[in-house]
Amino acid sequence: MVGLVPSVHDESAPGDLELVRTFINTYDLMPLPGKEELGTPGQLRTWLAQRGLLAADASVDEAGWRRALEVREALRALIASQGDPPAAAAAAALLDAAAARAPLCVHFADGETRLAPTDRGIDGALSRLLAIVHDAMRTGAWQRMKTCGDPACVWAFYDHSKNRSGVWCSMASCGNRNKARRRRAHA
Repeated sequence: MVGLVPSVHDESAPGDLELVRTFINTYDLMPLPGKEELGTPGQLRTWLAQRGLLAADASVDEAGWRRALEVREALRALIASQGDPPAAAAAAALLDAAAARAPLCVHFADGETRLAPTDRGIDGALSRLLAIVHDAMRTGAWQRMKTCGDPACVWAFYDHSKNRSGVWCSMASCGNRNKARRRRAHA
């Protein structure tokens, strides 16, 4: 269901939060110059449709594509800004604007409730992702979402460590590379 994730990045999130993590990671800075999975409106439409967020025959125009990329980077910034209120406020303002374009409503089914977008287009797909973030914040799972401590990477990962101390998307790659860099600097 979720797109392929490079093997070096293996910290997947639970449930629907993995969809948000995967969306954020559609732009991978490593290796430089980076890999953009959503380089065109058509690629975005395909990505969203494959994950059930958008009808396969829906159209995505350039303005919608640009909004989606802004939402993706605002989500990455929101994760990275945990503990930095000014940075979080800037990301939140962009996400608030995205959420306003396709309001969410409460749906009741099987004794459960869920937030669902009222729009079926690109803005509705983005609002569905924001509803997942809302749920993750409400349950506390969002606090385990992090960006890699390597500034050249910033891959989004879910911190599965018991004490929430994870810093690297992967100890085998970014963690080892940064530890070796620190060792050389102190040698």
